[in-house]
Amino acid sequence: MPDIDIEGLLRPLAPQVLGAVVRRYGHFDLAEDATQEALVAAVAQWPADGVPGNPRAWLIRVASRRLTDLLRSEQARQRREDTVAAWTLPEERLSAPADQPPSTADDTLVLLFLCCHPALSPASQIALTMRAVGGLTTTEIARAFMVPEATMTRRITRAKQAIRDSRVPFRMPAEDERADRLAAVLHTLYLIFNEGYASTSGPHLQRAELATEAIRLTRMVHRLLPDDAEVTGLLALMLLTDARRPARVGPQGELVPMADQDRGLWDTAAITEGVALVSEALPSGDTGPYQLQAAIAALHDEAPSADETDWPQIVALYEVLLRLGDNPMVALNHAAAVGMAKGPSAGLALLARLTSDQRVAEDHRFFAVRAHLHEMAGDLAAARASYDLAASRTTNVPQQRYLHARSARLAGS
Repeated sequence: MPDIDIEGLLRPLAPQVLGAVVRRYGHFDLAEDATQEALVAAVAQWPADGVPGNPRAWLIRVASRRLTDLLRSEQARQRREDTVAAWTLPEERLSAPADQPPSTADDTLVLLFLCCHPALSPASQIALTMRAVGGLTTTEIARAFMVPEATMTRRITRAKQAIRDSRVPFRMPAEDERADRLAAVLHTLYLIFNEGYASTSGPHLQRAELATEAIRLTRMVHRLLPDDAEVTGLLALMLLTDARRPARVGPQGELVPMADQDRGLWDTAAITEGVALVSEALPSGDTGPYQLQAAIAALHDEAPSADETDWPQIVALYEVLLRLGDNPMVALNHAAAVGMAKGPSAGLALLARLTSDQRVAEDHRFFAVRAHLHEMAGDLAAARASYDLAASRTTNVPQQRYLHARSARLAGS
């Protein structure tokens, strides 16, 4: 039997299964436990038995059975035997073939908006969605938020409890409710994409399945809200960024920086679509951060070579972004762009202002930018020191190797 990429198969199915189970039974927290057990069962059985003809239906059936057990146990403990019937499948449905689908609908988008319920704080909305829809681990989410893992565990647990206690129906929110949740939905998709494009930890530089799933979900939101400029901008940003993915990794899995990438490997169809989307979004109303980031990505993608990149225009766009909000990563990227447009000394002067900002001052990206600017300025000792600091602060193996290699190369200069 050929090798089966079980993880790649299960990742997009997991939120669909969870959504289907929540729709049928409610009980978000128990439904997630049941879905996880179904995924574990698939990992154990499918490599030996083969993938079912309808994997999604198989998972929903197994999760439904497990949820029935969990609900019976929960109800027994709480002396609610009279409600068991309302949460239990009829026996004839329990015995139906596992491959028989209960529904062909994809509830992922409904699940996405459910996780962004206004009963939750914005941070909890994003964390829960990343866990339930994006499939990220609590550790990965904690790194994305730059908080301890224990803090993120408590946040996600409280979010599940709040969803359970709210008894909100599992349906797409009405139009007036939808607007309130959209910002959290978009930010969550943005974070999931970023984790897929540049993994915070592990042996691989990127996790293509996460980036692909984020793009798929964003397309769904765009189909729902085609006239929303920020939704359009986010989809454009993802496409324009993901277009470079084939050139970011060398033959040994090593990181290839943008300046050294073979631009012939970039996905021209994704670039064409992304440019068209951002061109459509920018004139359509108030300009938001996703549209501006997409415009920056478009300038990178449309440059014939790294040397021909329009750095002054990129600096100008970052300055507009800075006026929209206090974002330390935008400030860091602005400093890097200024270094490219006006020289390393100008960029280093801006970096010096960020040394007291604890949100970014200890991040590996801060030290990587500083190292690059010092290298451009000819201060090789300072560049080596910063490359080494950057390497010590990232938990992604290809990034560590790249940064150590940069440092070692300067040692021989």
